[in-house]
Amino acid sequence: MKMEALLIDIQRGSLNDGPGIRTTFFLKGCPLRCSWCHNPESQKAAPQLSFHRERCTLCGRCREICPARVHRMEPDRASHQVDFEDCLKCGACAAVCPTNAMKVIGRACTPEEAVEIAVKDREFYEQSGGGVTLSGGEPLTQPDFSAAFLSLCQDEMMHTCMETSGYAGKAAVEKVLPYVDLFYFDWKVSTEELAGEYLGVPLAPILENLKLLCRAGKEVVLRCPIIPGVNDREAHFRKILSLLEEFPGIQEAQLLPYHDFGTGKSRNIGRQPSVFPVPSREEKEEWEAWFSQSGAAGAKRVRLAG
Repeated sequence: MKMEALLIDIQRGSLNDGPGIRTTFFLKGCPLRCSWCHNPESQKAAPQLSFHRERCTLCGRCREICPARVHRMEPDRASHQVDFEDCLKCGACAAVCPTNAMKVIGRACTPEEAVEIAVKDREFYEQSGGGVTLSGGEPLTQPDFSAAFLSLCQDEMMHTCMETSGYAGKAAVEKVLPYVDLFYFDWKVSTEELAGEYLGVPLAPILENLKLLCRAGKEVVLRCPIIPGVNDREAHFRKILSLLEEFPGIQEAQLLPYHDFGTGKSRNIGRQPSVFPVPSREEKEEWEAWFSQSGAAGAKRVRLAG
């Protein structure tokens, strides 16, 4: 049986997923259930239908062709509802939709197929110091694919980066460890209580895997989403500084202000999104000021991203 992973997207020419110009592969499947997830379509480790209501012209073609009859319209076609749970993910509706209002998210891909795509942009990597990034979802939920793909990338002399929540078993981390040049490691909350409430998983394994990477001498960047009302507080900021002090090998900590791009994506897959306030420019400046005024040596390695 050939090795495959489900991808939700491939972004070529990415500038935000590691140094230089990169090609980012987003795997489908994640054990976390972050309330603010900006890629909610990446959580489920299976294909699923996405419906963009704003594109729908209520033509009714999807209802006519759907074998499971999941598309419901009022007699006057004033509205279009989808029974997502009963959808077969066959893609028949997407094939006949004239406005591309529907698509099935999740395409199978082998490590070899992914590398064939990545090498097309080799010239951009070489000129910019870029490379390939494996993101998600959570790449560590598919360690065999991740290790095989990243190994092939290194064989092609391409720089490799992995974006990870850090939530995985030790064996999964050790499997990919030799093939990742740089880890973008999420640090979302700093207490078990908040982890249980907002992530749906315990914090302890994440911290242990961060320690594993740092003790192995890997290049690590902390990625810290800052969510107003959740972790925009002194205790969390102090924990970020303590991690930088404990692990001087961490290159930097990037503060990522919350954005609400994921709310529309949640509705497109039939989920009701959690909504948080988008931070103002003044709030972001206050975060920066707190770190700069802390007097901690690690504060010099904290920057606002985005």
